[in-house]
Amino acid sequence: MNWGIFEGLLSGVNKYSTAFGRIWLSLVFIFRVMVYLVTAERVWSDDHKDFDCNTRQPGCSNVCYDEFFPVSHVRLWALQLILVTCPSLLVVMHVAYREAREKKHREAVGEDGGRLYPNPGKKRGGLWWTYVFSLVFKASIDIIFLYVFHSFYPKYTLPPVVKCHAAPCPNIVDCFISKPSEKNIFTLFMVATAAVCILLNLVELAYLVSKRCRECLAARKARAASASSCKQEDLLSGDLIFLGSDTHPPLLPDLARDYVKKTIL
Repeated sequence: MNWGIFEGLLSGVNKYSTAFGRIWLSLVFIFRVMVYLVTAERVWSDDHKDFDCNTRQPGCSNVCYDEFFPVSHVRLWALQLILVTCPSLLVVMHVAYREAREKKHREAVGEDGGRLYPNPGKKRGGLWWTYVFSLVFKASIDIIFLYVFHSFYPKYTLPPVVKCHAAPCPNIVDCFISKPSEKNIFTLFMVATAAVCILLNLVELAYLVSKRCRECLAARKARAASASSCKQEDLLSGDLIFLGSDTHPPLLPDLARDYVKKTIL
């Protein structure tokens, strides 16, 4: 599989990511994709060939291997990496869509007709929601695959010997896994890097949400301050009109003034 295509496509994500997103992308390609390509595929290349069982019964080794390895580690990791990197491609596609709309708008109204997006790559409006969705999706995919790995292989480790009693095996047979210690090391390494990626996604999500909340509070305070300043200006303008008029308003209402006259008389 050519992972260079994904690397070339995702290299543009750095322009639209936060610092946490850049760290996540570097971690995925250096500690997950590179380890997968360089070592993991070679370690698991002979797992079926070197899976030996102490029986000569035809088909017993194949059935026992399928029972203990329903899905290969390498194929699960490949599917996990593809699904994890796809949401980042969605962000790039959304930015490209914004840039295309901005280009059509300029062609229609000219350079002096205003802009739809002052900065198409800035996380505002729909792009902010797309980026947040990508973070939630990436974290969810890693969590789901960690659960799948744990359900297939408890504690993410492989025992050196497994017991098998599936048909057509005549009885309970012992089967031996090739290089279990080496496979356990790489499995735990991939699990640890996936957990770190989940943590980075959650931290970046909290950072974006808190930043948006601060911006909303600041905008609300600014609107409240502008509204209060407008009220003060209205009061001051009313006072100025009152002072500039020739006639002064009565100090007392008409009814109260008539009552005062009657009491004096």
